[in-house]
Amino acid sequence: MKPSRILGALALVTLALSSTLRAQVDSLLEARTAAVASTLRCPVCQGESIQDSPSELAQQMRAVVRDRLRSGESPEQVKAYFVSRYGEWILLEPKMSGLNVVLYAVPVLLVIGGLALVFVLVRRWTTPADSTVYGPRE
Repeated sequence: MKPSRILGALALVTLALSSTLRAQVDSLLEARTAAVASTLRCPVCQGESIQDSPSELAQQMRAVVRDRLRSGESPEQVKAYFVSRYGEWILLEPKMSGLNVVLYAVPVLLVIGGLALVFVLVRRWTTPADSTVYGPRE
């Protein structure tokens, strides 16, 4: 075989491998983008993540997430960037710190208090009345 044919074959193999590798890297980047985008709230839709939102702003925000991940930032750095721009409100699941701890604890405390109240009332209703409280019957 001629050296030019060998080099051509090697070039084709290299091209095929590089396109396969590029597709895998793009696939991984898209998966990481989707994971981060699903944790950020859409400012337009507010009840949805930027991953699920069809709004134009959400598409632009996903592009920013993708670009920042591609440039080597970690998912936490990307989230910190959006928190610095929009505040902690942008996170669908805010960190448990400061006032957020109270917001997480209040529903749990209300449920526990409600169960305790039901327990006390049921005990009071099912306990027979003591005759000494009302005095002797005549």
